[in-house]
Amino acid sequence: MPPNTTASSGTKPGKSGRKKGRKARLFLIVLVLAVIAGVAFGAYWSISTVRASFPQTKGSIRLDGLSGPVDVERDSYGIPQIYASSDEDLFMAQGFVQAQDRFYEMDVRRHMTSGRLSEMFGKGQVDNDEFLRTLGWDRIAKQEYDTKLSASTKKYLQAYAKGVNAYLKGKDGKDISLEYAALGFTNDYEPQAWTPVDSVAWLKAMAWDLRGNMQEEIDRSLMTSRLGPKQIADLYPDYPYSRNKAIVQEGRYDDATGSYVQGDTTSTATAGTGLTGGATAPSGFQSQLSGLYDVLDDVPTAVGVNGNGIGSNSWVVSGKHTITGKPLLANDPHLSASLPSVWYQMGLHCTSLSDKCRYDVSGYTFAGMPGVVIGHNKDIAWGMTNSGVDVTDLYLEKLTGDGYQYDGKVLPFKSRKETIKVAGGASKEIVVRETNNGPLLSDRDDELVKVGRKATVDTAAPDRGDGYGISLRWTALDPGTSMDAVFQMDKASDWAEFRKASTYFDVPSQNLVYADTKGHIGYQLPGRIPIRGEGDGSLPSPGWTSKYKWTGYIKQAELPYEFDPDRGYIVTANQAVVDKDKYPYTLTTDWGYGTRSQRIADLIESKTKGGGKISTDDMRQMQLDNSSEIAKLLVPKLLKIDVDDPDVRQAQKLLEGWDYTQDADSAAAAYFNATWRNILKLAFGNKLPKELRVKGQCLWVDPVDTTGPADEDRSVRECGQRDADQAQPDGGDRWFEVVRKIVDEEDNDWWQSPKTRTDRATGTRDELFGRAMKDARWELTAKLGKDIDTWSWGRLHRLFLKNQTMGTEGPAFLKYMLNRGPWKLSGGEATVNATGWNAAGGYGVVWVPSMRMVVNLGDLDKSRWINLSGASGHAYNAHYTDQTDKWAKGELLPWAFSKRAVDGRTSDTLVLKP
Repeated sequence: MPPNTTASSGTKPGKSGRKKGRKARLFLIVLVLAVIAGVAFGAYWSISTVRASFPQTKGSIRLDGLSGPVDVERDSYGIPQIYASSDEDLFMAQGFVQAQDRFYEMDVRRHMTSGRLSEMFGKGQVDNDEFLRTLGWDRIAKQEYDTKLSASTKKYLQAYAKGVNAYLKGKDGKDISLEYAALGFTNDYEPQAWTPVDSVAWLKAMAWDLRGNMQEEIDRSLMTSRLGPKQIADLYPDYPYSRNKAIVQEGRYDDATGSYVQGDTTSTATAGTGLTGGATAPSGFQSQLSGLYDVLDDVPTAVGVNGNGIGSNSWVVSGKHTITGKPLLANDPHLSASLPSVWYQMGLHCTSLSDKCRYDVSGYTFAGMPGVVIGHNKDIAWGMTNSGVDVTDLYLEKLTGDGYQYDGKVLPFKSRKETIKVAGGASKEIVVRETNNGPLLSDRDDELVKVGRKATVDTAAPDRGDGYGISLRWTALDPGTSMDAVFQMDKASDWAEFRKASTYFDVPSQNLVYADTKGHIGYQLPGRIPIRGEGDGSLPSPGWTSKYKWTGYIKQAELPYEFDPDRGYIVTANQAVVDKDKYPYTLTTDWGYGTRSQRIADLIESKTKGGGKISTDDMRQMQLDNSSEIAKLLVPKLLKIDVDDPDVRQAQKLLEGWDYTQDADSAAAAYFNATWRNILKLAFGNKLPKELRVKGQCLWVDPVDTTGPADEDRSVRECGQRDADQAQPDGGDRWFEVVRKIVDEEDNDWWQSPKTRTDRATGTRDELFGRAMKDARWELTAKLGKDIDTWSWGRLHRLFLKNQTMGTEGPAFLKYMLNRGPWKLSGGEATVNATGWNAAGGYGVVWVPSMRMVVNLGDLDKSRWINLSGASGHAYNAHYTDQTDKWAKGELLPWAFSKRAVDGRTSDTLVLKP
């Protein structure tokens, strides 16, 4: 139902409606009877169902397919360390153990990646399945498995699947997890056998969430409905290279060799291939993109991962700056919060390294995927952050009958039929159509089809005909070799082997940081990164001409890297990879703006100034840095504003002497962030089109085509259309940069806001800041009470961990069983301790450091790690959220690696026998 509308009453339900009503009543009756059953039901649920799925962690289990015994040692947090005498046994045991802890999560993930969620959850997921079938992740994964991956990788994937299926053998759903028991109330779903392709497909989901600037591409086009080119440019300022340093600082691109080289930083790069001007979106395209956004926004996050706002920190410090004399490496990827955490901690150890068994590695991986994604082995350590390079392009397609126009010809679609099975309902068949640019996303949304028939285009475009469609070109829709890269990295022993492994890491493109026990540090940008003809990927491109097609990919030898830089450290936190005048290719037009990365670099510099040395705990403390860079800029100006209202003045005084640290117990942090939120709303948010504003928040605005002063008689009521955690302005460091550019222009047009019933119009910066301070005071009074002595940032900035299926959509009692929280958190948006919140939607935590680790290359057993939740995916298991309290406090757990250290921390040992 649209916002602010009411449903009519008195209409008789049809047959379908009556059937739905009977189903709903029947389900309710079941629940009521269950409650009436009282103690008997409670005993069944808490003992028979909940405990039935807990893993066996002691004694022994026989598994068909093992060639020898395997030891699974778990510490007091349930984190497993596996010891085997062959690679196949190692990965088979990994599959078995992960299935013990997380199979329901694994099962949901594979149904998502294959567009089969409806098989588990019914018709409410059909639209999502249609979209995911259109992308075809599982089809691409199968092509990768069949044609791209090495024989050894296939062998490991097969062994992993064998282990998962050994766990499933003879088990009913209720024996696997509480969620399956709950599903049994509404359908008769039973888990199916695991396949190697199920593991490969998960990398596609991760690539989708880390796909680059697709959201900015959509948003910029949507803005054209209300803002002019100059205004849009104001909201996407250039990257501040002089203030926030790029990742790579001591290398250069060599035109003579066509490669990136170490040494002299004087670049010989020329603005040639790949450096192109911006494309212009056809007029009227913004409404089509709004429909596309609705489709994208409905796609479920990858069991907790989310593409909007994703960041990450990773940095490495060489031995010349550390207490141990060997490198230290830190990493904390920022993803949306989920329960269980997207990460799974474990160690994979060969009892004796040989050609038969080549792995001795520990770190973080994904449940459902063999190997270790981030971590260390006995020789090297590595971390990852999202590079943000642009690997997606949207194309406007001219559709003609059964084909599409391209360079003056009509080409036939490549099409296929897909059948979506629906739990408790009839199957649905869809047709997926593709152009030579990629799948037609617009086929999945009726609004896009309608708007495509009416879209206004410029004179250079072909006639409208039957309408326009939207297709997607994305590197992950071509088969790749990223699964090979995981195994190659896990056994790499030095920089050369690590760089070779990175050449297989084609999707998603990640910043890779490196350190080794010999004292070296390094950075490598990997990935399949496109070279464009015309256009720079910042706006959708015309699909009917070959001028905008991809002409190739940047060669591996040309990708930026750095090895043992003179400064003795490398920081990656989603900032620009390399200065734009030192590189001939456009990697993206939408970097993060470097607020976190420069703060980390400054912390390292301050600690090492005068010969100071950094410890493992210093690295941990840096991860917890809560300093607000935007507060440093704005608070001095806010304190100079003359405030008449004594209540607002009382709140303003909180900022006097504040050190800009956003601790959970800080009242000043609460008030500043509320003021920042209201500054953004008044200066920018209320001027954005409805497609970018928060759903349900309505404004009276003049029609787009009107000129002159505001006229109440002409105004129309427009309500926002986005979910609160996806709307703009989100308050991240792009908005820091927007405000920084104009903050000293006291009469800038952005500071103008209209008159309201309680406030006069603002025409200057200080007038708008004054109104924002007043609005913030009364907003926090409503939320936290009038007594400012009771205010704190943590009371606003709270984290709730929710099970990503039944914890968000299930009945209340099941949500209560599956979900946890809240936790009051320190940190904030664009701080190193990046507990992100969306300023347009509120103060709640929407994305977090999903794990934290610090690797000590001087003594690996002195490394530290923590996960957001725990090892287990079973509600009420001791390890469901047993790490979260420590995570919230910024603590790290000991990370044992050597056999001696692991044995010393082992609580339970399970022996898997042939």
